[in-house]
Amino acid sequence: MASVKVFGSPASMEVQRVLACLFEKEVDFQLVKMDSFRGPKRLPEFLKMQLRGEALFYEDDKSALVESRAICRHIVDKFKNQGNKDLMAEGALERALIEQWLETESHKFDPPSSELVFFLAVAPSLPEPELPPTSAIEESKKKLEKVLKVYDHRLADNQFLTGSKFTLADLSHLPNTEQLMRIDETRNLFERHGNVSRWWKDVSKRESWEKVIQIAKQPPPMA
Repeated sequence: MASVKVFGSPASMEVQRVLACLFEKEVDFQLVKMDSFRGPKRLPEFLKMQLRGEALFYEDDKSALVESRAICRHIVDKFKNQGNKDLMAEGALERALIEQWLETESHKFDPPSSELVFFLAVAPSLPEPELPPTSAIEESKKKLEKVLKVYDHRLADNQFLTGSKFTLADLSHLPNTEQLMRIDETRNLFERHGNVSRWWKDVSKRESWEKVIQIAKQPPPMA
């Protein structure tokens, strides 16, 4: 049995980020599916792991983590000699550049993109639909547009965010962007930026991400 276990819903963007990293590093793992949206009966041991109610839990033979970006960094370091060795470069300058774009994703891209996914995809489908104010949606769109302009400029001379190689910086954007590209009004934001649109076509076709999408399409566990 695989020593690496991931607990969570494959529909969760946090879980998807970790699964993509595991596939890139060619790590065998066991996914213990927990449907965080339907609120099913959960295993007692899983609840003990959820110290703050996170929708994600990762464990291997030595570590237990709950934050997706920290988990990805751990995976890349622990399994550095297998799979895609470019996810986190060895040189200090290259690693710093990757970390810089990971910080940009976490602090600039993730907040407005996660808000828009919730406002436009999650909230309307809740048992008691929530209708966020139009002003909140527009503000999130403005913030995302500002970030995409920076990305488009960066990608004008680079195939990927940190240069010519696909790294953890690109991978970390996959879950949120996948959701936004399924929503007409947010997909249009990306398509207005030619370099960003080209980049997305490249990264979304990676075998690792296609595997994640297939897992996400599987029926949720029974309550």
